[in-house]
Amino acid sequence: MEFTVNHPILFVLAGLIIAAVLGQSVYFLLKALKRSREIGMDQKKIRKTIQTAAIFTIAPAVSIVISVIALSKTLGIPLPWLRLSVVGSLSYEAIAAGNALSAMGLELGKVSALTAQQYVNITLVMTISILVGIWLVPVIGKKLLGGMSKLEAKDKKWSEIFQNAMFIGMISAFLGFVFCDFSMLWNPVEGVAPTAGLVPVAVMGVSALVMVVLGLAMKKFKWLGDYALPISLVLGMISAIPITALLG
Repeated sequence: MEFTVNHPILFVLAGLIIAAVLGQSVYFLLKALKRSREIGMDQKKIRKTIQTAAIFTIAPAVSIVISVIALSKTLGIPLPWLRLSVVGSLSYEAIAAGNALSAMGLELGKVSALTAQQYVNITLVMTISILVGIWLVPVIGKKLLGGMSKLEAKDKKWSEIFQNAMFIGMISAFLGFVFCDFSMLWNPVEGVAPTAGLVPVAVMGVSALVMVVLGLAMKKFKWLGDYALPISLVLGMISAIPITALLG
């Protein structure tokens, strides 16, 4: 049987896992509603919270659909659909898949067809790597939270600085992939325009500018806050087309 990244069996396997996750969500939602009635919580507030949460999930869902489409050219639909529906993000999944492909001498978005072995290798890299965060939380989460609480009680200012520093450090790790090809300006690669390394930087700049504009607009239109992320993501991806045509 010839392997394909969009084989029906892969859709069935991914669908079963996603259905199990959805089943858990429904189960705990029903248990929470039952418990809220038992302890006398205001059911109007509960329904309002559920409605707000349901509306809020529409915006991230748009980002997820776009991410699945972006990865489907190389990885097909089942794997990105599974990864981004359960645990994962476009930034992580693209980096993990890109690293796995790079180790095999391939490039994300430029592969016409994957073999079964290549597909399995990519899946293992994407899955095993993300599992670190799952098992690491119960191992060190309580101690880390306790340390943060002690630091906040001792010196709130330094606690805020420490938390902001950790967040900036996390963002900096992803920024490295945005600027990693910047060196092509003075160290060109054969067959690639020297300015090609500026494409991700320019796209990031457009997305950031859109987010700033939306942030200012949110002062008057608060509902934009739920849609700022997908709007900036979509406009950033759209801008990549003319930017790539201009810079190579």
